[in-house]
Amino acid sequence: MSDSSKLQTGSIVWTDLTVKDADRLSRFYEKVAGWKREAVSMGEYNDFNMLKPQNNEVVSGVCHAKGTNASIPSQWLIYIAVDDLDECMRICEQEGGRVLTDTYRSGQDGKFCVIQDPEGAVCALYQMA
Repeated sequence: MSDSSKLQTGSIVWTDLTVKDADRLSRFYEKVAGWKREAVSMGEYNDFNMLKPQNNEVVSGVCHAKGTNASIPSQWLIYIAVDDLDECMRICEQEGGRVLTDTYRSGQDGKFCVIQDPEGAVCALYQMA
């Protein structure tokens, strides 16, 4: 996730792509977007951070649709910073949206879930620890 000093409620703090074959897609974006890829061990397989070639700044992730990511749709997914994830999940459903995943820990930084708005668009809500 983004540096915690940049997290403000409502900010887009991360973007990633969850797909069946993250190895293949990360190589695709190396060629198409000019990013470099960096393996991130998930135990039995690697997901990938995608880096700017000029300074190795992490700009996004490409993840396998396995484990906690198995139910996430194959699409670019933005993560929006929120103050109270549980409350935002409640409001999402109250306002006609759907919570698509359980709440997952994001390293030691925080937690997130994936939601769908009433029109069908999908995003993640992210709360710092």
